Parts: sequence; structure tokens; C-alpha cells
Amino acid sequence: QVPLVESGGGLVQSGGSLRLSCEAAGASLGYYAIVWIRQAPGKGREGISCIDYSGQSTYYENSVKGRFTISRDNTRNMVYLQMSDLKPEDTAVYYCNTWPLGAWGQGTQVTVSS
Repeated sequence: QVPLVESGGGLVQSGGSLRLSCEAAGASLGYYAIVWIRQAPGKGREGISCIDYSGQSTYYENSVKGRFTISRDNTRNMVYLQMSDLKPEDTAVYYCNTWPLGAWGQGTQVTVSS
């Protein structure tokens, strides 16, 4: 299992943007598909986006399609989630993980105010 560290969350107004980052501590992400998963207050975890190991294939859940963009830079061992046109319903703790799922990191909090 690859321990992942998420960063980039924060408080933003509705319509704003944030870029989340995901990096591995002491391991290479380049062998793994990576998923972004979020958990809103009082709700279960929801997979919202995925990227294959090469970066050539991506997936988006309908609620974020057209607003979020997943990307990766294997030379920097990083995966990103660019989030635009944020809405209050995007408020959640955001996690990255390998696919199949491995160890969970601490996540990064995203709060969108109306």
C-alpha cells in the first residue's frame, strides 16, 4: 500500500476554484491508477474522479463533470484535481487513493461558502 498525502484544500466562495494535490511519501505513483474520493458531512465516501497510470484515461462522476479536471505528472510524482465553479455541495473532505483502494491519507478539507 502506498501512503498518499493530500493538500490544497481551503475555504472558497461559491464559483471559486481550488487545485488539490496528491503525492506519495517515498513511493512512486506512476504504477497506479489514482482516484479522488470525497466525504461530505454526514454522508458516505463518494468517488468523483479517476485517472489511469498513464494519464490518458480519465473518469468523472456526473456532479463534477465539466467543472473538475484530474491530471497527473509522473515526473513529479503528483496527481492533481483542478476544481472550478465550486458549489456549496462540493464541501467535503477530499481524499486521493490508489485503485484498487489502498491506505487512506488524512484528506484535505474543502469548504465552499454560498
